[in-house]
Amino acid sequence: MNPDAIVNSISVIGAGSWGTTLANLLAEKGYPVTLWGYESDLVERMQRRHENDLYLPGFALSENLTFTDSLTEAVTGKKLLLLVPPSQVMRQVVRQFAGQLDDEVLIVSAAKGIENESLMLMSQVLEELLPVSLHPRLAYLSGPSFAREVSAHMPTAVVAAARNEQVAVTVQQVFNTEKFRVYTHTDIIGVELGGAMKNVIALAAGVADGLGFGHNTRAALITRGLAEMNRIGLVLGGTSETFAGLAGMGDLVLTCTGDLSRNRSVGIELGKGRKLNEILSGMQMVAEGVKTTLSAYQLAQKLGVEAPIIEQMYQILYQEKDPAQAVTDLMLRDLKAESL
Repeated sequence: MNPDAIVNSISVIGAGSWGTTLANLLAEKGYPVTLWGYESDLVERMQRRHENDLYLPGFALSENLTFTDSLTEAVTGKKLLLLVPPSQVMRQVVRQFAGQLDDEVLIVSAAKGIENESLMLMSQVLEELLPVSLHPRLAYLSGPSFAREVSAHMPTAVVAAARNEQVAVTVQQVFNTEKFRVYTHTDIIGVELGGAMKNVIALAAGVADGLGFGHNTRAALITRGLAEMNRIGLVLGGTSETFAGLAGMGDLVLTCTGDLSRNRSVGIELGKGRKLNEILSGMQMVAEGVKTTLSAYQLAQKLGVEAPIIEQMYQILYQEKDPAQAVTDLMLRDLKAESL
């Protein structure tokens, strides 16, 4: 697959902080990029100011970016579509344009989550909605990457995963810059599950911080959280090697420790005793881990996989369990040997 065939025909679907960041990254490489946003008033302001003042304030956007609130305009005739809506609305968005795509379009998802009710990863949602002929042309971008740091050109490394290795290589070549290093992978399940489940563990790490615990507690949550990701991932067909890499351990460490992590921030407020509805009502951006916790808990139950951190996080979020009691219950479980 030749990257030169797609670089003049790129659209990004989703004008949140991450979608805007990736659209601008490609535009700064010299590619003309169309960025689709749901909010018409935001699209109008981006056209005038070349700044996303709602989700990525303070960063000037490239003149190679154009903006639209029309999905038809965004997808018609495009050779590369980057999908970055919140995971829980991916299905709703893709349904609107699934029949309008070019036969040779390359589709890259950068959304991280597990769909509620269906318990599907984004790869499964896309394969259900899109023609079978496009399935070999699907790829997934994930890894430790705060939008504001990428926008500030801080060195970052991510993974592009696709079943077809040449598709992954094409995505690598299109997105790679001197400050944004892209590795390739073929374990779609592992890469996607790591990107989704790390948000759940980051919520738990935030709860521990909000309760006033220290580095010991956070290290334990990260390590045992990785074990839970690995156990579920292996049942679904992922590999342990993937969870030890950028899309697993890398993204997990970032979101459990970084001050820019929305999910950790929500967890901190929960640990301080605030109610979830109150916390979310004051947020502009989506904390994917809240809804993913429900899916991850139900998925672990369905698969018969032990996932005590995810279970306690589910009880805190959806059964209003006291966070301090959740920590006690985790610590007092039956003793056992360490294993992944």
